[in-house]
Amino acid sequence: QVQLVESGGGLVQAGGSLRLSCAASGRGFSTAAMAWYRQAPGKQRELVAAITSGGSTNYADHVKGRFTVSRDNAKNTVYLQMNSLKPEDTAVYYCNARSPEWRYEYWGQGTQVTVSS
Repeated sequence: QVQLVESGGGLVQAGGSLRLSCAASGRGFSTAAMAWYRQAPGKQRELVAAITSGGSTNYADHVKGRFTVSRDNAKNTVYLQMNSLKPEDTAVYYCNARSPEWRYEYWGQGTQVTVSS
């Protein structure tokens, strides 16, 4: 059993920054690929950023150059540093984990990010 808990969301002005954290409990984090998704009202959930167990990263085009994903295996935590935030970044952000050791993928409960004009 794996549990993911996101934190760090909130209200920020356009151009500001936030850092999201996703803390994992349970076995298998070191071999898991981690990702951040987001979902705005009335829209489909979309991939924002991902990081493999080896540290390779991928970003959606709309956040590349502004967001940075990283992980700290000693703390079982993945981070999303968000800079130069725009109102269109407003969404609920979800943490996702996949591992060859697991039958299922896991999701966090989500954290709200709101960017004002």
